[in-house]
Amino acid sequence: METKNKRKDKNIRRSARVSYKVNQNRDRYKLYVYRSNKHIYAQIIDIDGNTIAGVSSNNIESTEIKKGKIDKSFNTGKAIALKAKEKNISEVVFNRGSFKYHGRVKALADGARNGGLKF
Repeated sequence: METKNKRKDKNIRRSARVSYKVNQNRDRYKLYVYRSNKHIYAQIIDIDGNTIAGVSSNNIESTEIKKGKIDKSFNTGKAIALKAKEKNISEVVFNRGSFKYHGRVKALADGARNGGLKF
Protein backbone atom coordinates (compact mmCIF):
# COMPACT_ATOMS: atom_id res chain seq x y z
CA MET A 1 0.00 0.00 0.00
CA GLU A 2 1.33 3.41 -0.95
CA THR A 3 1.84 6.03 1.65
CA LYS A 4 0.63 9.59 1.22
CA ASN A 5 4.15 10.87 0.63
CA LYS A 6 4.78 8.46 -2.25
CA ARG A 7 1.51 9.46 -3.91
CA LYS A 8 2.32 13.13 -3.42
CA ASP A 9 5.78 12.60 -4.95
CA LYS A 10 4.22 10.91 -8.00
CA ASN A 11 1.81 13.81 -8.47
CA ILE A 12 4.62 16.36 -8.21
CA ARG A 13 6.75 14.46 -10.75
CA ARG A 14 3.79 14.12 -13.13
CA SER A 15 3.02 17.83 -12.80
CA ALA A 16 6.65 18.75 -13.48
CA ARG A 17 6.75 16.50 -16.55
CA VAL A 18 3.56 18.04 -17.95
CA SER A 19 4.78 21.57 -17.18
CA TYR A 20 8.03 20.88 -19.02
CA LYS A 21 6.15 19.74 -22.11
CA VAL A 22 3.78 22.73 -21.96
CA ASN A 23 6.67 25.17 -21.60
CA GLN A 24 8.29 23.76 -24.75
CA ASN A 25 5.39 25.35 -26.68
CA ARG A 26 5.29 28.82 -25.14
CA ASP A 27 4.03 30.47 -28.31
CA ARG A 28 0.72 28.57 -28.29
CA TYR A 29 -2.44 28.97 -26.23
CA LYS A 30 -2.88 26.59 -23.28
CA LEU A 31 -5.94 24.49 -22.60
CA TYR A 32 -5.85 24.14 -18.81
CA VAL A 33 -7.99 21.47 -17.12
CA TYR A 34 -9.05 21.22 -13.50
CA ARG A 35 -10.99 18.22 -12.23
CA SER A 36 -12.91 18.22 -8.96
CA ASN A 37 -14.97 15.39 -7.51
CA LYS A 38 -18.21 16.60 -9.10
CA HIS A 39 -17.24 18.85 -12.01
CA ILE A 40 -14.54 19.52 -14.56
CA TYR A 41 -13.35 22.93 -15.69
CA ALA A 42 -11.48 24.03 -18.83
CA GLN A 43 -9.85 27.36 -19.63
CA ILE A 44 -7.95 28.67 -22.62
CA ILE A 45 -5.05 30.84 -21.46
CA ASP A 46 -2.91 33.06 -23.69
CA ILE A 47 0.85 33.57 -23.59
CA ASP A 48 0.64 36.32 -20.96
CA GLY A 49 -1.47 34.20 -18.59
CA ASN A 50 -4.82 35.88 -19.32
CA THR A 51 -7.93 33.73 -19.56
CA ILE A 52 -9.48 33.91 -23.02
CA ALA A 53 -12.40 31.48 -22.54
CA GLY A 54 -13.64 29.22 -19.78
CA VAL A 55 -16.23 26.46 -19.44
CA SER A 56 -17.37 24.29 -16.56
CA SER A 57 -19.40 21.10 -16.56
CA ASN A 58 -22.06 22.52 -14.25
CA ASN A 59 -23.07 24.94 -17.05
CA ILE A 60 -23.20 22.28 -19.77
CA GLU A 61 -26.38 20.42 -20.64
CA SER A 62 -25.93 16.79 -21.66
CA THR A 63 -27.60 16.12 -25.00
CA GLU A 64 -27.63 12.33 -24.82
CA ILE A 65 -29.66 10.04 -22.57
CA LYS A 66 -26.79 9.12 -20.25
CA LYS A 67 -25.68 11.93 -17.97
CA GLY A 68 -22.57 10.60 -16.28
CA LYS A 69 -19.42 12.54 -15.45
CA ILE A 70 -17.56 11.30 -18.52
CA ASP A 71 -20.38 12.38 -20.82
CA LYS A 72 -20.42 15.82 -19.21
CA SER A 73 -16.64 16.04 -19.59
CA PHE A 74 -16.88 15.20 -23.29
CA ASN A 75 -19.53 17.89 -23.79
CA THR A 76 -17.40 20.37 -21.82
CA GLY A 77 -14.54 19.69 -24.22
CA LYS A 78 -16.82 20.33 -27.18
CA ALA A 79 -18.03 23.59 -25.60
CA ILE A 80 -14.49 24.91 -25.00
CA ALA A 81 -13.64 24.04 -28.62
CA LEU A 82 -16.62 26.07 -29.83
CA LYS A 83 -15.56 29.05 -27.72
CA ALA A 84 -12.03 28.72 -29.07
CA LYS A 85 -13.30 28.74 -32.65
CA GLU A 86 -15.22 31.95 -31.91
CA LYS A 87 -11.90 33.53 -30.84
CA ASN A 88 -10.09 32.10 -33.93
CA ILE A 89 -7.98 29.67 -31.89
CA SER A 90 -7.28 26.33 -33.54
CA GLU A 91 -4.09 25.00 -31.88
CA VAL A 92 -3.52 24.67 -28.14
CA VAL A 93 -1.24 22.88 -25.71
CA PHE A 94 -3.07 20.55 -23.33
CA ASN A 95 -2.14 21.33 -19.72
CA ARG A 96 -3.62 18.74 -17.37
CA GLY A 97 -1.46 19.57 -14.37
CA SER A 98 -1.02 16.60 -12.06
CA PHE A 99 -4.13 14.78 -13.32
CA LYS A 100 -3.67 11.50 -15.17
CA TYR A 101 -4.67 11.40 -18.82
CA HIS A 102 -7.44 8.98 -17.99
CA GLY A 103 -11.21 8.98 -17.55
CA ARG A 104 -12.78 12.44 -17.40
CA VAL A 105 -9.62 14.31 -18.41
CA LYS A 106 -9.26 12.11 -21.49
CA ALA A 107 -12.97 12.56 -22.30
CA LEU A 108 -12.56 16.35 -22.18
CA ALA A 109 -9.55 16.15 -24.49
CA ASP A 110 -11.45 13.89 -26.91
CA GLY A 111 -14.39 16.31 -26.90
CA ALA A 112 -12.09 19.25 -27.62
CA ARG A 113 -10.47 17.34 -30.49
CA ASN A 114 -13.90 16.39 -31.78
CA GLY A 115 -14.85 20.08 -31.63
CA GLY A 116 -11.91 21.04 -33.85
CA LEU A 117 -9.00 21.90 -31.53
CA LYS A 118 -5.56 20.55 -32.38
CA PHE A 119 -3.16 19.57 -29.61
